[in-house]
Amino acid sequence: MIQLTENDEKQIKEKGIAKEKVIEQINTFKEGIPFVNLRNAAVIGNGILKFNPSEEQELINLYESKLKDLEVLKFVPASGAASRMFKALFNFLNTYDPNNESLNAYLERTNDKDIKKFSDGLERFPFCEKVIDSIGTSFDSQGEKVYKFISALLGENAFNYGFYPKGLLPFHKYGNSTATPFEEHLKEGALYAGSNGKAKLHFTISEQHKEMFGEEFKESGPKVSADTGVTYHVDYSFQKSSTDTLAVDMENNPFRNPDGTILFRPGGHGALIQNLNDQDADIIFIKNIDNVAVMKDAKAVADSKKVLAGTLLKLQEKAFKYAKLIEEGEVTNNAIEEIGSFLKNELNVRFNKEYAVLSNKDKMAILRNKINRPIRIAGMVKNEGEPGGGPFWVVNANGEVSLQIIESAQINMDNKEQAGIMKNSTHFNPVDLVCGVRNYKGEKYDLLKFVDDKQGFITGKTKDGKELKALELPGLWNGAMAFWNTIFVEVPLVTFNPVKSVVDLLKESHQV
Repeated sequence: MIQLTENDEKQIKEKGIAKEKVIEQINTFKEGIPFVNLRNAAVIGNGILKFNPSEEQELINLYESKLKDLEVLKFVPASGAASRMFKALFNFLNTYDPNNESLNAYLERTNDKDIKKFSDGLERFPFCEKVIDSIGTSFDSQGEKVYKFISALLGENAFNYGFYPKGLLPFHKYGNSTATPFEEHLKEGALYAGSNGKAKLHFTISEQHKEMFGEEFKESGPKVSADTGVTYHVDYSFQKSSTDTLAVDMENNPFRNPDGTILFRPGGHGALIQNLNDQDADIIFIKNIDNVAVMKDAKAVADSKKVLAGTLLKLQEKAFKYAKLIEEGEVTNNAIEEIGSFLKNELNVRFNKEYAVLSNKDKMAILRNKINRPIRIAGMVKNEGEPGGGPFWVVNANGEVSLQIIESAQINMDNKEQAGIMKNSTHFNPVDLVCGVRNYKGEKYDLLKFVDDKQGFITGKTKDGKELKALELPGLWNGAMAFWNTIFVEVPLVTFNPVKSVVDLLKESHQV
């Protein structure tokens, strides 16, 4: 049994974490988190829908016809600094000296592909002009130019982009001006998340960046409003301290800081289910901050979002009708069959073998439970070698089969059968979600009731030279939505334009 001191309990209380939660987390470290059990990959015709152009147009029309009566929200996870995006550049500054080595010699010695791309594409970055203006144009070599350019880009006394939140960096260049992902999300919001001349966006950000986001909205908001004719309501939230998870040493005892306090760490993007749970709307679009396209692709992106939203509305209409019927208790044998078929064929619900022999009363209880859940429509892009969670049919510890978005870290790659199922996967998840979080009466579900706590991640880290184990909460679009009703829809590759490394800005989808 873990002994927590009086100071430990005080620290835990101040963070807003229940003592039971901490003990539960320690037990999770001791027991480990089992790998998921994949049944098979979700593919077109078995877990993933693919619409033809006329079906897509029908769904777009459905969404557009209902939009004026809907509350719509765009939810954008935007936490954290962009330091990871510049990892290769920070490494270059630490390992290259332009006075002792040519750039070509460095590239030959290190085979640093990112720096090669960065150097070759320098003039195509949206921030190039600004940086060159600050460092001048006189250089003894390309190596000196690239070194000085990167020093200015990342230097604390210069542009300091490594400290910036990713959402506020210049991503795209239009003529003489640049646009940040924040601004691009506003423009996009007008195209598919605006209703009656208004668009509501919620960004989850780091508290230290709140003022910076406020300044950006003051600058870009009026400009985008003038261009789109849309009034924006933008608000923010931070990852809650109460979602931090404790770290343990290699013996699964709480890892302690030099002052004796317990080390707590942010719980990962799964913590944002709390932030999402604080929001309420008929339809919530979720899209990562760094996944924005230049405006030439905006219509294709917006149409794709409308297809997903139309799919949600179409399914909700039936789900709400059946949920109301069950609640009123006037359900015939035929209706039980009909509702069961709808759940199976359209909401991808799978029943246990015993279901067929249950009494009508017991069947009704199961149907009530299965139909009264939030719904997520998740866009899926064809595999093109990009990393991302994949769509799979999964069997949980209770033997229940469901559709899930699974990360490769959750799969036992030493198991040939499981590794084979993963290799058969044809699509991946670009974090492209449309969510229905209300029941048929218009009441919001408590989303925290639909999380699978057994889908977190344990990772190895170090602090002050000592090894520790850290716990990540079930991911926002993974285990945090495990017990939602889930529908996967193929979406075009044009909807997926993430910027994980600065050189991704050189891709065609980010060039105007």
